Parts: sequence; C-alpha cells; structure tokens
Amino acid sequence: MASERLEYGTAAFQNGIDRLLASYRAIPEGAKVRLAKKTSNLFRKRADNPAPGLDVSGLDRVISVDAVNRTAQVAGMCTYEDLVATTLQYGLVPLVVPQLKTITLGGAVTGLGIESTSFRNGLPHESVREMQILTGTGDLVIARPDNENADLYFAFPNSYGTLGYSVRLEIDLEPVPPFVELRHVRFTSIEDLQAAMIDIVEQREYRGERVDYLDGVVFSRDECYLVLGRQTDEPGPVSDYTGMDVFYRSIQHEPSAEPKRDRLTIADYLWRWDTDWFWCSRAFGAQNPKIRRFWPKKYLRSSFYWKLIGYDQRWDIGDRLNARKGEPPGERVVQDIEVPIERTADFINWFLDEIPIEPIWLCPLQLVEPGPAGADADQPWPLYPLKRGHAYTNIGFWSAVPETPGEPGHANRRIERKVSELDGHKSLYSESFYPEDEFDELYGSAAYRAVKDSYDPRTRLLSLYEKAVKRA
Repeated sequence: MASERLEYGTAAFQNGIDRLLASYRAIPEGAKVRLAKKTSNLFRKRADNPAPGLDVSGLDRVISVDAVNRTAQVAGMCTYEDLVATTLQYGLVPLVVPQLKTITLGGAVTGLGIESTSFRNGLPHESVREMQILTGTGDLVIARPDNENADLYFAFPNSYGTLGYSVRLEIDLEPVPPFVELRHVRFTSIEDLQAAMIDIVEQREYRGERVDYLDGVVFSRDECYLVLGRQTDEPGPVSDYTGMDVFYRSIQHEPSAEPKRDRLTIADYLWRWDTDWFWCSRAFGAQNPKIRRFWPKKYLRSSFYWKLIGYDQRWDIGDRLNARKGEPPGERVVQDIEVPIERTADFINWFLDEIPIEPIWLCPLQLVEPGPAGADADQPWPLYPLKRGHAYTNIGFWSAVPETPGEPGHANRRIERKVSELDGHKSLYSESFYPEDEFDELYGSAAYRAVKDSYDPRTRLLSLYEKAVKRA
C-alpha cells in the first residue's frame, strides 16, 4: 500500500471547485467576498455580511497521499483532525500539527499555526510545496516559490484570506512511530527555564536524551515546566486524557532532580490540548470532577467550547453575570505573541506583574533552514517578518481582565506595545488595536500592497487592516 499514490477525494474536490467558482460569480459586484463557513477558530467579531459567501463544501478533505515521497494533496478546508486521521494510516503526519482539531490546513497557512515541532519544523506554511489559490479576481492560480506567482506564495502566510483563499495545498509529511515518551521538567525560575529552552532548541536534546517535541507551561514564577517529547516505538502502557484526567494538570509535580514521565499514543499526543482547549474548559466547569463525570465525552473538545464562546459573545452572558456580582465587564485577553527567545523571561515577568493571567503556554519556534529557493535571505515571509536563523518563543494566554472604563482594549494595547518593545510580533487571530501606521510597519505593508494590487486590483477582498483591526 505504501508504494502507491492513494487517491481519496479527487472527484469530490473537482465538484467543490465548480461550486466555489459558481458561488464567486453569484456575489454581486461591489460586495465583499467572504467564505460561507459555519465554524471558525478566530477570536475577533466580524461585521455581518448580507452578501452570499463562497461555497466551500467539497473542499474539506484529503485529496491524495503519496506515501513514498511523503507528500499529500489536501483541500484548503480540510481540518487537521481529518488530515491526521488519513496520514496516520501510513505512519505519516504533517510537519507541524496545530493543537486544535478543527483548525483547517488553509487556515493554518493563511493565519499561521504553531505546535511543539516548530522548534525544528518551523510553521505550517514552510512545509507547503504548492498552493492553488482563488484570488480576488475570481481566478484560480498556482503559487510556488519558483513560479510566476512566487510573490503570492511568500505573501500568503498571515494574509488571513485578504489575498485569496487556498483551495488545494501540497504539503510535506514526516514519519512518526506509534508513541511519544514525555518528560515534564519543572523549573523554579523563568530565567532557568529560558536558558534550558535555548539550549534544547540548539542541541535538540536534554540531559543526553533526544527531544522531538518541545513546549511549556508557566503556572507562576516559581512553577513552570518544559514538556519534552521523544518519539518511540517501544511498547508499554499509555495515559488517557480524553476523559476524567486533565492533561495540563498531569504535568505538575513537586520540585525534584528527576522530571515526571508519561507516555501517550502519537494521536493522543497531537490532540492532548484539544480535550480541554488547553485549560480554557475550566471556564465552563468542565474540569470540575462532579460536572465532568456527566459531561458527554464527545463534547470534551475545542469545537464545542467554541460554540459556548459564541453564545457568550451573542448574549454577553459573562458581562451580565459580572454585573450581578457588582463587577465590571471583562476585557478579553486572548492572544498569542512571539518574542525573541532570549526575551522570553522579560516578557513573562512583565506580564505576570501587569496582566495577571495564568497559566501561560510557551512554544519555541524558528524558521526552517534552508528556506525555499528565491526567498528573502533574512525575512522570507514579509507579512510576519521573523528573522531567519533566530529562535523565538510563542507565548499564549487566553482569559479576561476587568475592563478599564473609557479605554476599550486597554490591556491588549499595553501588550501590543510591550511586544513591539521586545522586537516581537503578535498573531492576528484575535482582537488587535494598532493604529494603521504602526500596523503597516509591523506587518509588511509594502510587500502586501504590491501583491494585493496584482491579485485583487478591485479590492473584492477586505484589506488585512480592515479584517484584523477594524473587524470589518
């Protein structure tokens, strides 16, 4: 079987393309083009759009897998849950698998994604060989790093659908064994954790043992962890965090010379954060053992919690409950930022003093070497200009703080300023509050506008600033 190229959804994909193009033609001239999509992993509200959206049904599956060359052809709306379920049949997975099941491949590429392989495999778009993209002109184009649409290929990451929508992607895969051996290493200072993280990124090992997966959790200044994973085919017992047990709680232990150890199947490792949406399920009571015992297992997943968030956004449930208790409304602080890895402790110490949210997720990353031929030698991806040859730490925090009266976005704006001060960047999947000139400076305005003029000259698609900051 592994010697064959396996076709899965070729006919369905072509039918999906036909529906997509027909739906584009049905959108009135002057109306903005959007996806007709029921689900999302974005955390910013969007304005209502009266025009019909793009029909993406049929563009939600794996098209083919080439097990010999370790590549897959995947429709843009295919979720990583479905993608991984298919490729694991051949002992293969994408080089970076974002941590939530319903993130789509196209979404992770145009909106950036990250996970615990990012310190060695970079970001999802770096393992994309080719993209077929529906542009703002209604044309389908092929973008590769070495063809006439290379400018679109390099500008597409972090464009959030404002340069077009990926309908098909060819990606690289890597082999994986059945299990992941975990070490949970506790540190009693952020500075010591930072030093260990820098060393692991450079050496790919810790205390003489290989590290294939690397992320971490900060509970407080004196309780923080690196979670180190090693691929293995050694048989043995495995843990299960899809029921009563909660993964992020399992990593905690008293300070000691020896890390706490655990084992998971490769599939359970890849989705270890999805069951409780990292730790955000606690907001719904799902981590209370008395409630969890009766919580249907099929609803222990990020996509269901996201629906609950949607109800809160629609009816302001949280703010109404706060008002009953005499508390101010909450300002949502749901962000992922990147700072140079050597500034990790600077940011976390500031954050714990000024924006008291915990836990905090850490995920080191660096761009892949060598990058695609034709890429800029220093910053190959202009809309999210990380420097080649430099490691960063993604820092994620997802909660709320009391709103500052008369200053919408006060805490978020302070975070934006601090990240810029530390020569970092912020992901754009959630609320942003940048003035337009500052935004342009941070997110590659010159390169973006040149590509926008070429592939969306009539501005049928929103601009990146309209989408990310104005929430149009």
